[in-house]
Amino acid sequence: MNLKDLKVKLFPIIKIISTALITSAIGLELWNMQTSITNNQLPSILTPALIIAHIALSAHFIEALIAAYYAPTRNQTAIKYATYTFFVGTVGLLELWENQDIAAVRSQKEE
Repeated sequence: MNLKDLKVKLFPIIKIISTALITSAIGLELWNMQTSITNNQLPSILTPALIIAHIALSAHFIEALIAAYYAPTRNQTAIKYATYTFFVGTVGLLELWENQDIAAVRSQKEE
């Protein structure tokens, strides 16, 4: 199995899992904010999950900023691609770079 086949099979699974986990992390963060406002506490068993959620949301936010910065140079709408990359993560950035590589190869063939 070569890398291209692996990407075709693995990327859709990663996108679905990443979207579900990031959505869950957002929900956990909202729950944490709600408990802080109402002077309650999250169950202590969720503390490690909350730490992982902080890290994941921060990493995905940074990836979204990178995607927003580079999307216009790849003929993509910045906010749309940043949102997409926020939810799917690194896969979104890899697709952004891959689209540019394909466009560069096509333009070289036309010349």
